[in-house]
Amino acid sequence: MIWKWRREGREAAFGGSMGERAIIDIGSNTVRLVVYGGTMRAPTVILNEKVTAKLGREIAATGRLADEAMALALRGLKRFALLLADLGIKDIDTVATAAVRDAVNGPEFVEQLQAIGLKPRVLSGEEEALLSAHGVIGAFPDARGIVADLGGGSLELVRVAGGATAGASTLPLGTLRLPDHRGKNPKTGTAEMRKSLDKAIRKAGWDLSANAPADNGALYLVGGTWRAMAVYAMAAQGYPLSDPHGYAIDAAAAQALATALAASESDLLKGRERISTMRAEKLPDAAVLLQALLAQLAPEKVVFSSWGLREGLLYDRLPAHTRAQDPLLAGVAVFASGRGTQPTLATRMAAWTLDAAPAREHGSERLRMAATMLGLAGMQIEPNIRLPQAINWALHKRWIGIDGKGRAMLAAAIAANGNQLSLPPEVRALASDEALEEAVRWGLALRLARRLGAQSARSLEVSRLIVEGGTLVLQLAESHAALFGTPTEKDMKLLAGRLGLSGRVDVVPEIVM
Repeated sequence: MIWKWRREGREAAFGGSMGERAIIDIGSNTVRLVVYGGTMRAPTVILNEKVTAKLGREIAATGRLADEAMALALRGLKRFALLLADLGIKDIDTVATAAVRDAVNGPEFVEQLQAIGLKPRVLSGEEEALLSAHGVIGAFPDARGIVADLGGGSLELVRVAGGATAGASTLPLGTLRLPDHRGKNPKTGTAEMRKSLDKAIRKAGWDLSANAPADNGALYLVGGTWRAMAVYAMAAQGYPLSDPHGYAIDAAAAQALATALAASESDLLKGRERISTMRAEKLPDAAVLLQALLAQLAPEKVVFSSWGLREGLLYDRLPAHTRAQDPLLAGVAVFASGRGTQPTLATRMAAWTLDAAPAREHGSERLRMAATMLGLAGMQIEPNIRLPQAINWALHKRWIGIDGKGRAMLAAAIAANGNQLSLPPEVRALASDEALEEAVRWGLALRLARRLGAQSARSLEVSRLIVEGGTLVLQLAESHAALFGTPTEKDMKLLAGRLGLSGRVDVVPEIVM
């Protein structure tokens, strides 16, 4: 009943356009069920469950899916099918990748999946690569470079630029197969592995090292092992954010990270917070692979993406006009709407504050709009926990299409909207003082807009905020001159002071826009 209530509530709020979609991803390492909700342009994960079956662990040696691995996977898949049936979710996409694709008994396993009511698609290597690339494009609309999706059975490489893909390839370099590239001598194994991987990547036609780095764009890393690597790097750097999605480092830092991890022992990595035992075991080998990719592809930077194949499946089904939506604004609008903030009112407030506090050198209007929606949503929380919670949304919720600096500016605007002008150290670590000051002005302007008429739409129609020369001017229609009370006077003075302007209130017969 709770699930049904949540679904119906969201659908009512968005004209019936919302719903849950499930993806069952049968990979070489894990079998995973993810249920997505909200807008599919920036979906929210409602349920995420996996079984570490390691279906592909014996492919290289026997060419088959191990019996025990299939039994473990099927046990989990039966549970997934039952969960989805009980939850009433009918939009289900089941895909299988390298292990099932390569195994001689893959068709037999597919028949067992069909017997429990699933309708699996066995993806080709090219399809897998393209879907991962589409997931990256969905998360980073301006992505330019090469996507490297590392799974248990294979490594997919594909070029992306201008929202399009090219040159999709699949290589048998998944984490379960990487140990085969190590030599028999442990002391020289890493060196031999690097030579072997260099040869495999070059043989596949991916030697771009002769090109200038600026021509090669970014290297987008997709997959659980890469994400574990990002978590390791973030902890080592003391990075204040928690989500590895969108974490970016330059080529030199990526090389240093790969070198350090390649020389590490997996046993020492297993105790790391937020790195599973399975991922810790794979990190040293994956680090050697990263060294090879950096050498062969010569990217200008490395970007870690939590969006990949599954999100690519969602993105592929979207109509063109939905794909064109800004993923940050799409996600924030759904989130804020569910917390009592109407996007139309937020848009009007953003327009009302535009002349006084626009996005100038450091931000953008899309970022200012997102800050406005989150700032208003934060006001719906009870006062004693309001600001910490809303700042936490800005910094740690998985927003798409935003970097660390952007998150810090969201947090600064939210804080100023609540009249907190002393920013937490984690916010100051992510952006310059100048960028944060710009965002503080957004927040103070929003504070004035919402407090002027208690967020009434009418108050925005009978008032106007403009800058004339060196003066911040609040115009009020005669009918609503009494809106200029003590709170408004304080908010005007605070905003004008941060803008370096004097302040004035003009009462006029009517507001002319």
